Amino acid sequence: MNIAVIGTGYVGLVAGACLAETGNTVACADLDVRKIALLKRNEIPIFEPGLDAIVERNQADGRLFFTTDVERAIRDAEVVFIAVGTPPDEDGSADLSHVLAVAESVGRSMTRELVVVTKSTVPVGTAPLVKEAVARHAKFPFHVVSNPEFLKEGAAVEDFLKPDRVVLGVESDFARNVMGELYAPFVRTGRPVIYMDIASAEMTKYAANGMLATRISFMNEIAALCEATGADVDEVRRGLGSDTRIGPSFLFPGPGYGGSCFPKDVKALVRTATRVGVPLGILGAVDTSNERQKRRLGDKVRRALCNEKQHHMESSKSLSGNKLGDDDDKILEGLRVAIWGLSFKPGTDDMREAPSLVLVDQLLGWGATICAHDPAAMDEARRRLGDGGGKICYAETGYDALPGADALVIVTDWNEYRHPDFNRVRATLKRPIVVDGRNLYDPRKMSSVGLTYYSIGRQSAGVQEATA
Repeated sequence: MNIAVIGTGYVGLVAGACLAETGNTVACADLDVRKIALLKRNEIPIFEPGLDAIVERNQADGRLFFTTDVERAIRDAEVVFIAVGTPPDEDGSADLSHVLAVAESVGRSMTRELVVVTKSTVPVGTAPLVKEAVARHAKFPFHVVSNPEFLKEGAAVEDFLKPDRVVLGVESDFARNVMGELYAPFVRTGRPVIYMDIASAEMTKYAANGMLATRISFMNEIAALCEATGADVDEVRRGLGSDTRIGPSFLFPGPGYGGSCFPKDVKALVRTATRVGVPLGILGAVDTSNERQKRRLGDKVRRALCNEKQHHMESSKSLSGNKLGDDDDKILEGLRVAIWGLSFKPGTDDMREAPSLVLVDQLLGWGATICAHDPAAMDEARRRLGDGGGKICYAETGYDALPGADALVIVTDWNEYRHPDFNRVRATLKRPIVVDGRNLYDPRKMSSVGLTYYSIGRQSAGVQEATA
């Protein structure tokens, strides 16, 4: 089948490469000249395990092409996937301008009966707008389909090739048959293809992300309550997850969710609900809770360092009767913080809405300097953060970030950070403080090697409280 994928961002590139992998001829089109030039050279502008090999193989075999000629890609296609961005407007609603511009190009350029597939995440009610935009110029019949993506960054290739389910919003037998044939190779193991009306398919994507975001924020709030009451969130999580009505997924507390989907989609869903007069109090609270959670990690680092600083000053009798306060403008002046993990999750270099961005902003505001490491996101971090006015440095390895640091903060749960040499960490840090935003480590182990350890929803270990 001849396929055009318009947009070579995360979704479009993965979809185009994986569709070529099953024998289709795929033209991936984008107006970004630099990006297309890179892709033609098999240089992948995103970090996604396994994607580079698929792109290289299918380009070499003549099934995958990259072009800036959007209209040419559409003219040759039987199916056109719209996979351009839908960034949030100032009010949180999804910006559909790029989607509708592509739809108009489809109408102008189509040369046969065509299936037009919306792959971008779009709010309910987008399909009629796409139909209208195509119809302004169309000279042939066309069929609009909603095919939301459910890809996880870091596992997107595997998710596309072996999906849990394929959701297709269709309105005609023609579209149903074409899309069923297209996705047949991906569901041979019996995974369902779920056909529904277009509005329901559009809603399914947002509802799924809203549910997952809700689970994350719920557990983060339970974790805060555990800390205040002496409970252990890990034990609570296991107890909850063993209930078959709940299950174990998305119950791990952390520094808040980020990325390109959850923050944007929750806001967009709330905005859609407001527009049609249906209040979504729960999701509004989820968004607020997540923004608060992103700041809790920095607050925990500040308290840990202030506690240690207070203890040291009192022990050396240099405090002169003053006590450090959380409201001091530059309370961490002269202190250095090592950060492990900058991407919003492991397996990607994506830092959109990443908790690390909030943490860095907090630490710099309090006067601290930072040395950071991430296995994949160093270039993206340099682009976004620069050197922070000389206050941010980037380490070649996680261990290289530690010398001179008054604390180590774990922000992203990369496998590389799961089993470090704790004795080396203890010996290299200036102060033996670890603030674990992902609960990677056993508090008893950390205390036994002489590390003062703070985590999420669990009691601190090895902590020396300053005296009043």
